[in-house]
Amino acid sequence: MPTRLSWHAATLSITALIGPLSAEAFELKGDPKVAFIYASAAQDGGWNEAIELGREAVETELGLNVAVAENIPEEATRLRAAIDLYVKRGYNIIVGTTYGYSEAMSEAAKAYPDVAFFNASGVHNSDNMESFYARTYEAWYLAGIAAAETSETDKIGILAGFPVGVVNWDINGFALGAQSAKPDIETFATYTNSWWDPVKEGQVSEALLDQGADVIATDLSAASALKAAEDRGAHAIGYQLDMSDAAPEGIVTSVVFHWDKYLVPRIQSVIDGSWEPSEWGWFEGLDTGVVGLAPFGPDVTEETKAKVEEAKAAIVAGDLNPFAGPLMTSKGDERVAEGDALPEEDLWTMDFFVSGITGTMPASQE
Repeated sequence: MPTRLSWHAATLSITALIGPLSAEAFELKGDPKVAFIYASAAQDGGWNEAIELGREAVETELGLNVAVAENIPEEATRLRAAIDLYVKRGYNIIVGTTYGYSEAMSEAAKAYPDVAFFNASGVHNSDNMESFYARTYEAWYLAGIAAAETSETDKIGILAGFPVGVVNWDINGFALGAQSAKPDIETFATYTNSWWDPVKEGQVSEALLDQGADVIATDLSAASALKAAEDRGAHAIGYQLDMSDAAPEGIVTSVVFHWDKYLVPRIQSVIDGSWEPSEWGWFEGLDTGVVGLAPFGPDVTEETKAKVEEAKAAIVAGDLNPFAGPLMTSKGDERVAEGDALPEEDLWTMDFFVSGITGTMPASQE
């Protein structure tokens, strides 16, 4: 499961720094020894497993034996102990896999300037540390098109964890993509207030179906929402990995990560001496292939596939920004004027639903 629990406690962006960055590339001392650290099981069926596939690609494509530490909790002392042990054993490239590691990893990067650190969904960057994430809202926009084209009731639903920026942009991207295909379609959005609760996620899926939604998307790691939709003869969209096994008849697609597209070339750049961590971290989308869609399900038409591909090409070319104006909120306020686009920094603190979404954003977030 994704261990991003702390994201709802602060409106931090990936632009946070632990110090000024130099203009020189990082120099790795000694032969590369790589270790990945997970907060829970690597084979979790979702967030961690998507990164684990990237780790396996690092081994295969770079010819490295990569060490793995699982179930290292998001506690500074426990994580630091694991990092210290790896460094003592000669490991000089360490990859963390959760926002909750951010502070401890930044301190370790200060303590070990000759070690290269990477952290998925982190917020700190320095001369020897880079945080990385993906523009998931771009893929969710495409998934929204497919959902709208598949829906017969013109009502679709999406369930998510907590109302934080990187979740809200998925929900809004999904709704906007759907509206690009069917302007009057209604999107129901519900938070589970948990990153991992398969039972509750199945129940939320059923509640969305009861409201008339006939396509259910999950922004979480469990497949129970898709199974609930399948049992009711509805369609479903998965996340992080291809979840078609959970809904073989009703699957539309899944928004998936391909972290190998980032991890393999980035770790190679450390090895060959060309790695220069960005002060803003690494934050890319469809054009890199790090995020995209899984194969479409049996009920997705060729016409729908063509519409999705057309939108994808426009996003990659820079001709389509899902959050370009005019952008109205569900409360009827203009958030982005026509001719403008939502500023990059506002993505991370997105605290509103776009028009066309039915759901409750916690008062503290609005």
